[in-house]
Amino acid sequence: MWQIGWVTQSDRELDELVGEWLTLREAAAPLGVSPNRIKTLIRENRLMGVVRGGELSIPAAFLDGPDLVKGLPGTIVLLTDAGFSTEEALRWLFTPDDTLPGTPIQAMRENRGTEVRRRAQGMAF
Repeated sequence: MWQIGWVTQSDRELDELVGEWLTLREAAAPLGVSPNRIKTLIRENRLMGVVRGGELSIPAAFLDGPDLVKGLPGTIVLLTDAGFSTEEALRWLFTPDDTLPGTPIQAMRENRGTEVRRRAQGMAF
């Protein structure tokens, strides 16, 4: 399901965009769930994770205190339905967009997710 490979230039670029990564255990603690629940959310396309440092990890920006960022699971489903790979979706969520302004994940964290979801939905068609 998840593959561990060599660190590539693409991985480094993605790490620069995303910033902080959380292991499953680190992500589960503030949400009050088990690491296995985080794996389930990834399998259900409600979260996205990649292997970093030999461990499956998710971007720290996906958490908003004890919750997932509002609208994130639905946005991930829209991106997946649009045919985005995990890496492509993460790049889209973390790449600055002057028309928002900021990145899509920043907009969602600032309760401006409607425009982000509208754009994600538009890419699906």
